[in-house]
Amino acid sequence: MSNPFQDDFSDTKEKIPADLRRITNRELRNLGMSKLAYVKAVTFEGEDAFAIHAADGTPMALAEDRDSAVEAIIDHEMIPAWIH
Repeated sequence: MSNPFQDDFSDTKEKIPADLRRITNRELRNLGMSKLAYVKAVTFEGEDAFAIHAADGTPMALAEDRDSAVEAIIDHEMIPAWIH
């Protein structure tokens, strides 16, 4: 698995600004969008589950347990983040 923090972003139109102090709101919203996924404990159809969401909040998947959710995120070369 490649390190998602070391991407050169050569295949995207958006570039990370050299000076993050001058980052625009749009650039900040998009920063890491395709690399970060959140895991959140939820109840789905009366059962405890773990929802996986993209960085912008878009639902991506459900898992039966936290470890499975994190493993799925890592398998897709993304960075897992936990929301309580």
